[in-house]
Amino acid sequence: MAQKENKSKKETKYPLAAYFEYYNQFLDSSIGKALNLRKISERFVYEGTKNGIKISNAASKVFKGSGNGKAVRLDPGTNSDLFDLSYNEDQLMIQQTIEQFAVKMRNAAEKIDDAFSINEELWNDFNELQLSYLQVPESLGGIMKDKSTVTQMMMVETLAHGDLGQALAFFTRHSVLNAIINWGSDIQQKDLVHEFLQEQPVMASIAINEPTPLFSPYELSTTAEKEGTEYILNGKKNMVPLGETCSYFLVAGKTQNNTNQLFIVNKESKGLTVTLERSMGLNAAQLCELNFENVKVHETAILGGNDGINYNEFINYCKLGWCALAVGCCQAVLDYVIPYANDRFAFGEPISHRQAVAFMIADIKIELESMRILTQRAVSKAEQGLDFEKEVYLAHLLCSEKGMQIGSNGIQLLGGHGFIRDFPVERWYRDLRAVSIAVNGLHL
Repeated sequence: MAQKENKSKKETKYPLAAYFEYYNQFLDSSIGKALNLRKISERFVYEGTKNGIKISNAASKVFKGSGNGKAVRLDPGTNSDLFDLSYNEDQLMIQQTIEQFAVKMRNAAEKIDDAFSINEELWNDFNELQLSYLQVPESLGGIMKDKSTVTQMMMVETLAHGDLGQALAFFTRHSVLNAIINWGSDIQQKDLVHEFLQEQPVMASIAINEPTPLFSPYELSTTAEKEGTEYILNGKKNMVPLGETCSYFLVAGKTQNNTNQLFIVNKESKGLTVTLERSMGLNAAQLCELNFENVKVHETAILGGNDGINYNEFINYCKLGWCALAVGCCQAVLDYVIPYANDRFAFGEPISHRQAVAFMIADIKIELESMRILTQRAVSKAEQGLDFEKEVYLAHLLCSEKGMQIGSNGIQLLGGHGFIRDFPVERWYRDLRAVSIAVNGLHL
């Protein structure tokens, strides 16, 4: 009786041991012997134990504990030179403000595209943002202490998310101001900067493109011959934003010593004619052609003074502006086609359930993020004063190619709707075509 009681207590206290005892008895039974279960069981236990030892050894090699009950952690890095894509609080606040204005741009985009001009009300709303003060040093009447090319890129991208053509129109004036701040001489800054900080700022634009086949901004046909204290400009420029409403132009020309320079030219200069162009896209920017016939400018009109500027670097800043436009517009395409594909039903289900549609949208997202990262990388290096020519080349190449592809895929995803003007995708496609050929108008 006592033995049974002790056995019962043992079974209760060690149920697993009791289980194995019964299991062994079963293995030794006539059925277990007939089926050779013991040999099979022993083999199973051996393999399990061996694998368990392997895993245990691997784990002991990978994980190193301190022995005090606390996991060992690597200290966070403190290298300030690391590439950081995040915006600071001030930049995020600026972005949110511009996003609100971008909604107005998007709502008015169709009418503005048809009218080939931006209405006065929208211009006044944009001027009230007073973004020019974010580009000008305190000593010249602005609020900035440090140059921020990243902020400029963010502004352009956010505006382009509203509408690319309007973004070009709104920012072309700011581009000229950036150029004067970055490159202008002391006299040029004192004479011109204050005009951009007025309640109704002066209009100005950058003129580099020329109506020549396979145009390159490094191979200019517009000439600038020096005569005494003056330069004589001859040639043509096209795709110049807001040409008819501008008071000043930054005009690229080749000098007698075969160097490219930029000249500040007053619209009222004798021999300069401005003609409105009806273009395929960018209608909101009111693209114009400039014709120079013996236009005289004083030698002090050279951007940067007698020493001029680093022209190649100037062009790189222009290309960055167009990359930012492409990123913002392509984001608008993606944001539009996703809900469209989810809401558009065909054969009883959303077209987003079709693998070809889903893959195309995924490709847009992948290419867009590549465009954004390359552009941000180039802009970041530019802001730090580092050499960014390689990064600009890669970013502009990708944005030119993939921007057009994303615009085209947007039309494909909408089918027949993508081809008609009632939907914005066809306008975005027309605007994105300009990224690969245009240099005018933008300078971060």
